[in-house]
Amino acid sequence: MKHNVYFEGKVQSLSLTNAEGDATVGVISPGKFTFSTSTEERMIITSGTLKVKLLGKDWAVMKKNTEFIVPAKSSFDVEADADVSYICYYK
Repeated sequence: MKHNVYFEGKVQSLSLTNAEGDATVGVISPGKFTFSTSTEERMIITSGTLKVKLLGKDWAVMKKNTEFIVPAKSSFDVEADADVSYICYYK
C-alpha cells in the first residue's frame, strides 16, 4: 500500500489493487486543485460534493455515487467546499 500526498497534504490517497484493477481511495480537503493524468481515470465520489472541470467542458457538480472519466494524458480541475472522498480506478 502506498500513501500519496498532494498539495501540501490537502489531497491524500492510499493505493490498492482489487478486482477492478489499480485504484486509489482518497480525500480532497476544501480548495481548488488541478490534476494531470497519465492513464485514463474513472473517479467515483463516495461522500461530499465536488465541482469538476474537464478539458473543453463546463464545470459539473459531482455528488455521492456519481462518477466521471478523465482521458489519459489530460488534466482536470476540482473544487471542494468541504471534505470529499473518492475512489479512482486507473486504466
